[in-house]
Amino acid sequence: MATPRSIASVTISFGLVAIPVKVYTAHDTSGDLRFNLLHATCGSRLRQQYVCVKEDVVVPREEMAKGYEVAKDQFVLFQPEELQAIEEPPTQAIEIAEFLPLAAVDPVYFEKTYYLAPDKGGNKPYALLQQALAETSRCAVGRWAARGKQYLVLLRVVEGVLTLQQLHYANEIRRPDAIEVPDVKVGDAELKLARQLIDSQATEQFRPEAYQDDVRRRVEQAIKQKVEGQEVRVAEARPAAGGGQVIDLMEALRRSLEQQGRTPPAAATEAAA
Repeated sequence: MATPRSIASVTISFGLVAIPVKVYTAHDTSGDLRFNLLHATCGSRLRQQYVCVKEDVVVPREEMAKGYEVAKDQFVLFQPEELQAIEEPPTQAIEIAEFLPLAAVDPVYFEKTYYLAPDKGGNKPYALLQQALAETSRCAVGRWAARGKQYLVLLRVVEGVLTLQQLHYANEIRRPDAIEVPDVKVGDAELKLARQLIDSQATEQFRPEAYQDDVRRRVEQAIKQKVEGQEVRVAEARPAAGGGQVIDLMEALRRSLEQQGRTPPAAATEAAA
């Protein structure tokens, strides 16, 4: 894996303590599989063009303007200098506003993830914040201004490294109560079987290396075959998980436990009979 390159240098404000840090993306994009759009007849790359829907002509970039749609097909236009005037000026600083338990922030608010490393002169204050967060089992919430925007961020410790988690704002997240979920009564026997099934597959630690991207593997194999001049072999389609015949819920739970090598409780066996 290539050595990561810092994308920014910022300073964390921790009370009167200043911590200079370098920012690194947590996602390694060097191995991403990317397809290009090509002309099917000659194999050349295609370039994107913007076409005016009214005049049906290609519009060059110097004739483009940004606008906000206030009503159907009605826009207010903004000049570049107007947009620049309302952008958030970059401060190159992360101002911590509060500390709270990590469990208090629902992962639904998590967006992008970055790693932080101490910059010049930041070794000791970096270690101070890192160890203090780890020992108190807390995270820090603050703001970061960059690229004309103001970001809500969370600082937490991941395997000894300060990690910056970009967060969604509250108005960007749909409330769970917007989703209709019927109130259904679940029987005690069914709930007992479900808990036993959960216990049979429960682990104490997430191991991401145990999961592999099967689609990526098949794409890489197909690319390799194409490069070698072979015909791409398409595997026979497999039935989707859970796509079989719908059976009784108790029976489904009982069979699931048997597949896990667990014996269902006698009461549950009788109820399923």
